[in-house]
Amino acid sequence: MRFVPSEIPGVLLVEPQVFGDSRGFFMETWHAAKFAAAGLDCNFVQDNHSKSVQGTLRGLHYQIKKPQGKLVRVISGEVFDVAVDLRKSSPFFGRWVGEILSAENKKMLWVPPGFGHGFYVLSPEAEFVYKCTEFYAPEDECCIRWDDSELAIAWPLLGQPPLLSPKDLAGVSLTKAELYP
Repeated sequence: MRFVPSEIPGVLLVEPQVFGDSRGFFMETWHAAKFAAAGLDCNFVQDNHSKSVQGTLRGLHYQIKKPQGKLVRVISGEVFDVAVDLRKSSPFFGRWVGEILSAENKKMLWVPPGFGHGFYVLSPEAEFVYKCTEFYAPEDECCIRWDDSELAIAWPLLGQPPLLSPKDLAGVSLTKAELYP
């Protein structure tokens, strides 16, 4: 397993070692000792799985009182995945990192606590799975607008407005959002 630092310290691209032959492939997606050696001593408490159609944008989500670290990956299709630093005390506050994650490239992204997270589906459909370090708490969830001008995320939209949930349509701007210290 290879852990590749991103432009924002703490956000890591994880490239698993894939063993393939004519029958298919095998890879480790989580190994506590290897992640700990890379500085990620995580206690995951919940796994999630979502399926979305092309053009769906989910995010930017985070929990303010019970921040979640997320290890995200795609098991079918392809997405553009984004992590945004929402820690006011960070020199990287308001900066974002985006990566293409797909079933084909098998890459994963570690999104630390203190970050907002979202993804946009590029393929006809995509299945997205992730491990969380804190339980989902809907009463604690916050959402920043996907198109906030201060963040200026370069979403690779497919020539049409993204499909958004009512929750994502109600997202607030970075300047109005509740943020981490």
